[in-house]
Parts: sequence; C-alpha cells; structure tokens
Amino acid sequence: MGSPTGRGEARVRLPQLRLDELLEELQARLDAARGTRDRVHSLLEAVLSVGRELDLEQALRSIVQAAAVLVDAEYAALGVIGPDGKHLSAFHTVGVSDEQIARIGHFPEGHGILGELITHPEPLRLPKISEHPSSYGFPAHHPPMNTFLGVPIRVRDQVFGNLYLTEKRGGAQFDEEDESVLATLAVAAGVAIDNARLYEESRLRERWLRANAEITHSLMSGSERGEVLRLIAERARENTAAALAVVAVPMEDTDSLTVELAIGQEAEAHRGLVLSVDDGLIGRAFSNAAPVTSSDVSQGDRVSSGPRRFTGLGPAVAVPIGSGDGVRGVVLLVRAAGTTVFTEKETEPLQGFAAQAAVAMELAERRRDSEQIALLQDRDRIARDLHDLAIQRLFATGMTLQSAGRFIEHPEASERVLRAVDDLDETIKIIRSTIFGLRSREDAVGQGLRARIVRTAGEAAPVLGYAPSLRMEGLLDTQIPKETAAHVMAVLSEALSNIARHARADRAEVVVETDGRELRLTVSDNGVGIPSGGRRSGLRNMADRAGQLGGTLEVTSPPEGGARLVWRVPVGEG
Repeated sequence: MGSPTGRGEARVRLPQLRLDELLEELQARLDAARGTRDRVHSLLEAVLSVGRELDLEQALRSIVQAAAVLVDAEYAALGVIGPDGKHLSAFHTVGVSDEQIARIGHFPEGHGILGELITHPEPLRLPKISEHPSSYGFPAHHPPMNTFLGVPIRVRDQVFGNLYLTEKRGGAQFDEEDESVLATLAVAAGVAIDNARLYEESRLRERWLRANAEITHSLMSGSERGEVLRLIAERARENTAAALAVVAVPMEDTDSLTVELAIGQEAEAHRGLVLSVDDGLIGRAFSNAAPVTSSDVSQGDRVSSGPRRFTGLGPAVAVPIGSGDGVRGVVLLVRAAGTTVFTEKETEPLQGFAAQAAVAMELAERRRDSEQIALLQDRDRIARDLHDLAIQRLFATGMTLQSAGRFIEHPEASERVLRAVDDLDETIKIIRSTIFGLRSREDAVGQGLRARIVRTAGEAAPVLGYAPSLRMEGLLDTQIPKETAAHVMAVLSEALSNIARHARADRAEVVVETDGRELRLTVSDNGVGIPSGGRRSGLRNMADRAGQLGGTLEVTSPPEGGARLVWRVPVGEG
C-alpha cells in the first residue's frame, strides 16, 4: 500500500494538469479570436481602401494587392473578362516581376484553370493545380504554383472578372476562411469597380461635350474646313485612347472617298488615299451610315487595297460623320495592338460626337453658301452697273468724238481724236470681258484632276483584274495647269495599260502628289519587273511628255520585285 502522502500528491498533480490544458485551450481560443479580429480589421481596411479608388486601373491594382495580403498568398492576379464573355481582356498581377512577365510572354487569355472560373463563376479551391482536369500546365519561365483559390467578381449581376490566388505562404492550404474573406472582398471590389466605371463614364461624357462645343465654336467662327477636320480627329483620338485617327470625305462626282487627314501612328501611309465605298471599314461605315468595328484591323478589314498600313495596330472603329443621305465623311480610330476593343459604350458617344460635328459642318456650309450667294449677287450688280452705266457712257462719248472729228480740220488733232475713239473701243471690250468673267458660272464638277484620276483608275480595274491602290496629296485641282493635267492623265493611262498587258501583277499602287513646285506621279506593281527586250514605245512617249514640260521619267525594279515608274514635272516657281 502506498503512503497517504503519495496519494495526496497524485491528486494535486491531476487537477494541475487539467488546469494547464484548460489554460492552453483558452489561450488558443483567445489567439484565434485575436487573429479573427485582426483579419476582420484587415478586411475592413482593404474594403475601405478599394472603395476610395475612382480610377478604374488603380482600383483593379488595389483589389489584387489587397487579396494577396488578406489570404497571405505569394501570387495574385485579377483577370478582366472581355466583351465576348469567353476570354480575358486584361490581367493584373502581384508577385511576378516585370522581367518574369517579359520572359513568359503574352498574358493568359482564359484557358485551363483560369477558363474554368469563366465557364463556371463559382469559388474554386484546389490543394494542387495540376490535379484538376482543366489544368494543362504553365508556359515556359512561369514560376511553379500548386495551391489555388479563385473567386468571381460580379458587377451588377454580371461577372466582371476573377481573382486568382496561388501559393499560400508557409506551405499551407487555402481554407474555408480564406475563401470567405476573398468572397467578401470580391463583393466590395464589384461595388468599387462599378463606381470607378460610372465616374469614368461621366468624365468621358464631359470630355465629349467639351469637344462638341469646341468644334461648333470653331466652325461658327469661320475656321477653315481643314482645321475643323483636324480638330475632330484630334479630339476623337484623345477621348478614345486611339493611336491613329483618319478622316475620309467623299470626292465629288465619284463613288470614292479620299483620306483628307490622318494623325498618329502610321498616319503618313494613309494621307491622300482614295478608298472605295464598297469595302473596308471606312467604305462600309460610309455606305451603311453606321459604325463598323474590327477586333484587329491588321488581320482582317483594311482601309484599302495595296500594302498593309496597320503595322503595330489592332482594334478599330469607323464612325460616319452624319446619318442617312447626309453622311459627310467617316472617322476611323485605331488603337495599338493588344489593347481593348471598342465597346458599344464607347461607340455611342462617338456617334453622338460625329453627328454633332456633321450638324456643325452643315451649318458652316450653309453660312459659306449664303456668303457665296451674297458675293455672286454683288458681282451681278457690278456687272449690271458696268454694262448699263459705264459702257453706255463710254459708247456715247466715243460716238460724240467720232462725229466731232469730221469738223476738225487740223490733221494731228483729227488723228488724236480718232485714236481716242479706238482706245474707247478697246476699253469697252475690256469691260465686256470683265463682265463676262463676273457673270460666268463654269461648272467644274467632275472636271478636276483628282476626279479624273479616280475615274481612270476605276476604269483600269476590269482590265487589271483588281482595283489599284490610289493616293493623292496636294492641291491637284488648283495648282496643276490644264496642259500638265492632260499629260498626267495620258501617262497614268499608259502606265496602267502596261501593267495590265505585261506585268502579270496582282497589286498596283498609284500615288499622285504635288507640293506646289513639282508634280510627281508614281505607279508601282508587284509583277515580273521590266523586261530586258521588247518594244518600249510607251515608255518613250512618257519620257517625251516629261521632257516637253522640263521633267524626267525614272523606271526601276525595286529589290522586293515588280516595277516602279516615277514621272515628275515642274508646275511652279521654286
């Protein structure tokens, strides 16, 4: 039997052990409560931080940063779902350096696990990504990732995007509490994104209203048409974050449009282009009097035939200036490659802007018409006064002098009077010529060099088997003399005929340009080049025409193949 003292000590130790266990359990629960309190506090701070952002891009960055901190993840990302609802249009990351991103390449488009959340927008928690049926691995240079937690972000019952968290620190797994915290943040993120969108839309509407007011004021104050078109292009480009803005207007008496203005990336390649109203973004927008969009203009629709002119460019929209039968032109806007496509929300204010610009242009044209009518009426009055007053008085004076000459006996005096009568007759002829000039209404529609060039190029299309690309720059209708214009048309017809007969080409390009001192006609193709033998009477005729005007003809075979003809002549003083 044990001693009473030993049994007493055992009874003392057992309660002491139970007390220690209870104290440890209490401490654990206190730590858990403190941890929960701290986490709730962190979540509230994250919600407040995200809610303060009004810039959408900054709000998205704040959301993904807060998500990584709240669930203690090494890597975090926010994928924005594109307009098609199937792919990601933007991807914001935390934990991956710029150097790593550059080595990995293009951001994910929404396949694999990322696509799983797009297809099924519900929280997804995985202990190992590679074990999920939708997983098919990572691209080269991608950091290794195992644990995964993803939740959707909804904005007004629509899925805006998804939060993706991987690699919980310390090698632990994401748990239900992490999922709950992240889901709560996603709700706050949806509200923040909606607020940022509404704020951005209000700012954008304000910018469009300012642009409309600026254009209307410019037109009503008498600004030149070219200045107004440039203002339209610049404001549309700024408000849509476009890299290139093009304004095309119809050419009189033709079924073509000409690019009157181009600013931004690749602008030089578009200036002066002549475009068909039957194809391309600009042509379809003009013909249909409705906007036309493209997700990647460099791969699909093009502004015209000929070499590609959209290197480094992607999403595009063409919007008519005006509506119905009153379309006065088209604005083409193109963003840089890899950027977001033009959405309906962006196109709507752009349409309103273009319609307002068309109304302002209409009012300005009416004002110019009224000024022209007033000028013509004033000319008619001057012509009438010259005819009814000046000529009649001069004629009467001449008759008086002529009759008085018979009574002058001095030979020299008589001769002087007759000479004065002759001078009066000449003066009457000059005044009559002036009257004719004031009253003449020469109908020049369709007679300008530009329209004639367009018609000639169009007439050559059936013979060539394709429409040649056409670009014109400079004041061709006003700075080129009639004689020179006739030579230009003859050389252009001969050049296109030669391509059709001998080149075996499937592409031809015509460029006609002048700087006021020289006219330059360039015709190129991608055919077999200049033959070594055979008749060259056509080229000799072109060279003779250039020589008559003091110009030159140069025919070369470019390194890329085909032939290039450059016919240049002076048209003014240097």
